[in-house]
Amino acid sequence: MLAFIKLDNYNVLLKSGRSSVVERLVANEKVVGSSPIARSKFRKFMDDLANKKCVPCEGGIPAFDKSEVHKYLKKVDGWDVKEDEKKNFYLFKEFKFENFLESQSFVNKVGEISEKEGHHPDIAFGWGYAKIKIFTHAIQGLAESDFILAAKVDKIG
Repeated sequence: MLAFIKLDNYNVLLKSGRSSVVERLVANEKVVGSSPIARSKFRKFMDDLANKKCVPCEGGIPAFDKSEVHKYLKKVDGWDVKEDEKKNFYLFKEFKFENFLESQSFVNKVGEISEKEGHHPDIAFGWGYAKIKIFTHAIQGLAESDFILAAKVDKIG
């Protein structure tokens, strides 16, 4: 089954299958963000998030639903939203580097930001790559602080 929906003045083709609505919307965002005007607006949103402070979460609040995830996903660059086996959302991004030392340096900078913000991602790295997974452990899902941390990670030079 195929269907079209209108989203932010763009037609999005929806098809049945295993991919979630969030994954289909994420795929559309990558296309939408390709124009220079969209990128300049996008950079402002990312800067807004990167200037905020992560707020510690001890649970007791609901994780973002799909509409909230989509709203915040527009504000970060190139992050994917994935679901784990329990249907909880998390942010994921893989970074590429020229060698091991660049990967290690990047991961150390992510660690410094994480300590300063009190919000700690799952990190895997090796020769020429680093993988970052962000979610709020206390609520087993996504909250604003996850997107704030993603924006801060993206600002690492």
